[in-house]
Amino acid sequence: MLEVMEVHRSTTRMCSWLLWVVGLVLSALVGVEGLENGLARTPPMGWLAWQRFRCNTDCVNDPHNCISESLFMQMADLLVHDGYRDLGYNVISLDDCWMARSRDAQGRLQPDPYRFPSGIKALSDYMHKRGLKFGIYEDYGNYTCAGYPGILGHLQTDALTFADWGVDYVKA
Repeated sequence: MLEVMEVHRSTTRMCSWLLWVVGLVLSALVGVEGLENGLARTPPMGWLAWQRFRCNTDCVNDPHNCISESLFMQMADLLVHDGYRDLGYNVISLDDCWMARSRDAQGRLQPDPYRFPSGIKALSDYMHKRGLKFGIYEDYGNYTCAGYPGILGHLQTDALTFADWGVDYVKA
């Protein structure tokens, strides 16, 4: 009985080794190619305000650290000026708290008018002129974590709005 078990173990090891060698040879002969469509050559890298600025919307008492178009423009300029864009850090993303508390009459999201007086399209254009991509946050729910309007019931409207604004990346 021991001889049968030893033969079985030896055969199993040999089969495993043989399969590994065959797989290696086939990989070398066939080669491996991914879909080459220009997308996701690297993970999205860039700047997102959440970790440092959270949902600071108090631009009256803390104008340099509040979620506003000027903060995002400043960060875009730093990514470009300090060389991070050229290293692949090419996405600037708005996280939660950029919106007004309600949608407009057509049901579209709108930025807070005091903190983003030029609008999101202008901010997106600012990023694109600097060779950056522009990302935006929206929650797949009725409300975002901070209580701003969510996307449920407005999927198509929000997708079209983001496209109109020139958004490149949506974080949900």
